[in-house]
Amino acid sequence: MNIENKVVVITGASKGIGRSAALMFAKKGAKLALVARSEKLLQEVASECGDETMIFTGDMSIEAEIINFIQAVKNKFGRIDILVNNAGLGIFKPIIGTSTDDWDTMFNLNMRGLFITTREALPMLRSAKESVIVNVASLAGKNAIANAAGYVATKHAVVGFSRSLMLEERKNGVRVLTICPGSVDTPFFDNDGKMFSPGNRGKILKPEDVASAILHMVELPQNAMVSEIDIRPSNP
Repeated sequence: MNIENKVVVITGASKGIGRSAALMFAKKGAKLALVARSEKLLQEVASECGDETMIFTGDMSIEAEIINFIQAVKNKFGRIDILVNNAGLGIFKPIIGTSTDDWDTMFNLNMRGLFITTREALPMLRSAKESVIVNVASLAGKNAIANAAGYVATKHAVVGFSRSLMLEERKNGVRVLTICPGSVDTPFFDNDGKMFSPGNRGKILKPEDVASAILHMVELPQNAMVSEIDIRPSNP
């Protein structure tokens, strides 16, 4: 797949994996539609991506804002060729200490928002006839982790949703990739000093590692689809 002039939508694009993916797609000549909650950070990313970049400040857990974003992309570019569902968060507590608000906050963004974004984008993705959806899950979507049950449950849901989506949409020319990274050195972990010692954090995956894997999959010929990728550090 030739990325040049393709319209790429990336959620959670202001930092981490989303930011790295935006920069890599921009280097390939893509037109970008980036969304996140921080306008300042989005503007910083857009300044590195070039003129064919639109930004939208919005909360991808709120249905009305998702719908407005997808409509803004349609108004600007008229189509979507690649959707990268990357927005997500984790609240790490034992189950007994996890509030209903904690649970709902994770599910509303990690799964419900991903579902709504995908549903709203699908008509344009189908029309493109050569399109890709990338859902950023996690190795937590295939494994159990203590003190992370809510996050793990959301990522298991993303994996299951993506597998069904792939079976439904491949006949429509929409390829679906679920990428499941291990721990990635992003601001995701900045507020949890207990997660890694300083030495170990340097050994985990970088956002560029995950973004590069996404790009390689997207660039496969249309008749080839890698439906799931597990990605880990080589020497943790």
